[in-house]
Formats: sequence, C-alpha cells, structure tokens
Amino acid sequence: MAALKRKIISYAKECGFDLVRVTSAEDFADDRAAALKRIEDGHMAGLPWYTERRVKRGSSPQELLPGARSVISLGLSYLGPEESLSDTSERQTHGKVARYARMKDYHKAMKRRMRNFVADVSEHLQTPVAARWYVDDGPMLDRAAAARSGLGWFGKNTNILTTSHGSWVFLGQVITDLELEADPPLLKTCGSCVRCIDACPTGAIVAPFVIDNSRCISYLTIENRGAIPRALRPMMQDWVFGCDICQDVCPVNRKAQPAVDSIQDAPPTATGLLDLVELLAMTEDEFRERFQGTAVMRAKHGGMQRNACVALGNLGSPDAVPALSRALSGAPSPLVRGHAAWALGRIGSPGAVEALEAARPHETDPDVVAEIREALAGFAGPALGQPVTPIVAS
Repeated sequence: MAALKRKIISYAKECGFDLVRVTSAEDFADDRAAALKRIEDGHMAGLPWYTERRVKRGSSPQELLPGARSVISLGLSYLGPEESLSDTSERQTHGKVARYARMKDYHKAMKRRMRNFVADVSEHLQTPVAARWYVDDGPMLDRAAAARSGLGWFGKNTNILTTSHGSWVFLGQVITDLELEADPPLLKTCGSCVRCIDACPTGAIVAPFVIDNSRCISYLTIENRGAIPRALRPMMQDWVFGCDICQDVCPVNRKAQPAVDSIQDAPPTATGLLDLVELLAMTEDEFRERFQGTAVMRAKHGGMQRNACVALGNLGSPDAVPALSRALSGAPSPLVRGHAAWALGRIGSPGAVEALEAARPHETDPDVVAEIREALAGFAGPALGQPVTPIVAS
C-alpha cells in the first residue's frame, strides 16, 4: 500500500499538482452538518443551487462513487510574481480583479490535469481504476477533503491554508476505488489571529469560519444578478470581480511559495487591473471576445458593467464622469444605468450633477429614477460639486 501511494503522489506531481494528500472515503459528517447549518441560517442566500441535497451528496464519497475507498486531495498553486499596480493616476479609473481570475478559467485546466492523472495511474497499474474527479463546481465538499487529508487547515475566512503555498491554491479531489493509506489532518490552527475578520470591509466574516454570503464582495460582484445593496456599495472599494482582502492580510500567505507550473495567464486580466472606462463602453459581443475562457465571464456583461460603476463611484475621480454619463443615458440595462447614477452621485462634481439632471426627465425605469433621485438628494446638504474622498488603493 505504501509503495502504491508513493507512485500515486509521483504521478500527481508529474501532472503539475503542487500538493497531494489522501483521506478515507468515509462520510464528511461534521462538515455536512456545518454546511447544512449555513443554509439554515441563511448564509448561502443568493445561491439557489447550493441545496441540502447537494450538500448531503457532496459529503458522501460513496454516493458519488459506489465502492470508493480513498479520496486523493490535490492542490495547484495560482500565486504568481507580485504585479506592479501602476501609478496612482491610472488607478483612478481602474478596478481590481481577484488573483485567481487573472488567468484562464481554472476549472477546465484542473479537470484536464486530473483526467491525465487518473489515466497515468491506470496505465502504470495496468488495470482500470474507478475514479471520479471534482473541482469546486461539483458537489464534493472540497475544503472538507483538503482539511481531513492534511493538505491544509481551515482558516477563519473559510479558506484552506497550506503550509507551503498559503491559501493561493485551487483544490481538486479524485475519489477512487484504490485503497490508499490515509494521511492525518494537520495539527494547525489560526490561533487567536483574526486579521481576516477585521480586514473584511463589508463584515462578511460574521464569526470565525462563518461567512454571510450576501455580504461577501466575491458574491456581490460575481453571483449576484441584481442590484448591489446601497449600504454595501461604498465598502466594496475598487473590486470589480471577486476579492482577495482576507487572503492578502493573512500571515500564512506572507511566505507562500509561487506556482512552479501555473495555468497560463490570460492577457485581459493578467495585471489584476481592468480599465473601467473601457469596460463600460464594451458591447456584449466585445465583452465576450475579450474575456472568453476566463472566470470573468461568470459575472456576465451587465454584471461587470454594474461593478465598474460601483468601483468608479468609490474611486471618486471626475475623469470617470463622461463614461458614467454615457452609461446613465445609453446603457440598455436598467441595472447598469441605476448604478451609474449612484456612482455619479458619489463623485459629486458639477459634471456629474449635470448628467444626473439631464437624465432624470428621460428615464422611465422606476428603479433607475429612484437611484437618480437619491443621488441628487445627496447634494441638498453639502456644497454642490464637492466630490467624495477617493479610496486609497492598496
């Protein structure tokens, strides 16, 4: 059994994985209970696909693969060299993209590597190996498998932290009928550290190991299809797709090793910054051509333009007023027009107020009308034309 496990680890490393650990195929009972509690408490609101049935199925390897004996937990680092975030003037109309989305969509790349890994194992053993493999778009409780196998431990932001690569890892699991010796869980915790909790600008980490999905910037910019709650918009800073704040402040990530065999970067987001003025001007076809094959497509054209409006409002630069004015008067989506109105209200320059006044008599959508009214109401007190204080780019 030990010799077989060494071969398995060797094959996984040859396929490009940075971390390989093994756990049993027993049910993940404690993790199932925790996930069901999150659903019950409403912390998974807005994700209709995350159901009790999905959790119960994903916490039972035997249900996913009858006859399963082991779960091979795999980790692939996506940490690249630190990028320069350009000068301050350029940043005033640019938004940030989470690190994992600065490259081609990892789901296909991870599954391709896992498929090759299983094929290599079958070839070397000269016998068919029953296996099913999953990334985070499947039902498997991936972090539960990673924690029980000792690949990493749960951070208080719910991410898996690894000793070598920090939390900058994609996780995958291969459920198999091979009987392999299980690795023990790591005897590590975050101790008294609460930096991730304190740093979350929206207060989404409501307790250690518990995230209120509806407040998380990643959810708000990606999965959320509607309007972003007004109270949360100023807290979202200049993030337009996902968020890395809780990972950036984590002490474990200070010494994280960069990826050796990373997934190829995709030029549109490789620097971690997007030109928001350009994004607001894109047609849907242009958006699809630019971001096809990247995770950014998950947020969709209208969602990314909505996010761009919020980020520009928070950045507070008058340079964004012309682009926001065009979005307010001409964007096909009421969702985008409404958030453009909010952003103009945040900027508060004379040109922004003029754009709001010009759009008001022509707007017919009640939600957009309300956004315009709210934006203009903000000028009843402070002196007209006093812009908001721009956020300080990290």
